[in-house]
Amino acid sequence: MIPAYNEEQRLPKTLELVGKWMRSRHFLFCELLIVDDGSTDDTAAIVETYAKTNTCVRLIRNPGNRGKGCAVRNGMLAASGEWILYTDADLSTPIGELDHLYEGAKKQNAAIAIGSRALDRSLVSVHQSAFREYSGRFFNLIMRLITGLKFDDTQCGFKLYQAAAANTVFSRQILDGFSFDVEDLYIAELSGIRVVEVPVHWANVEGSKVRLAQGIKSFTDLLSIRLNRWSGKYRLS
Repeated sequence: MIPAYNEEQRLPKTLELVGKWMRSRHFLFCELLIVDDGSTDDTAAIVETYAKTNTCVRLIRNPGNRGKGCAVRNGMLAASGEWILYTDADLSTPIGELDHLYEGAKKQNAAIAIGSRALDRSLVSVHQSAFREYSGRFFNLIMRLITGLKFDDTQCGFKLYQAAAANTVFSRQILDGFSFDVEDLYIAELSGIRVVEVPVHWANVEGSKVRLAQGIKSFTDLLSIRLNRWSGKYRLS
């Protein structure tokens, strides 16, 4: 599953790479789900054209630009299959790294496996700017203090969920902004779902859509996660 907002430049190559990888694996069933988050360019049209000759591709449209968290939530809840991966449209983590997530989940009997750039930084071939990289480390420190989660990298856009775990987590996700990853892992911990963090290859791709205001809001959203917990919004029914 790939969330996409104004990705007309990168999406054609991404669709080809993921499609080629899927064909090479000879899966009995596999789908490629693209969630268009209210793009104003030709993102949706590109997916529709590709889907005409690739029946495994499916397009979902969000009602306007709702945010990456909303796009991922809608896609994960709409996806079918025993295991569901979501990855960023830029493929900063190569699609082949899915094998490592699956192996890590199986080895540790986990229902969720998350890609990590922090566990082995030698696997990062192209770094972000120093400002963005150190901002990310600072965010992780504050995230740990506020939520109590022990993950080294919650923000890598490459995560694998077993279907039942995805339904439990994403049906309770509230945030639409860029802190949704933290919220999802927080819900998983509250639900007793085992999560494993797996080192993956990663290369920064220019064109990030995270703006300064959104980055700042990510910090305040951490407090919202704790408030949502205290108010019982994540309670299992």
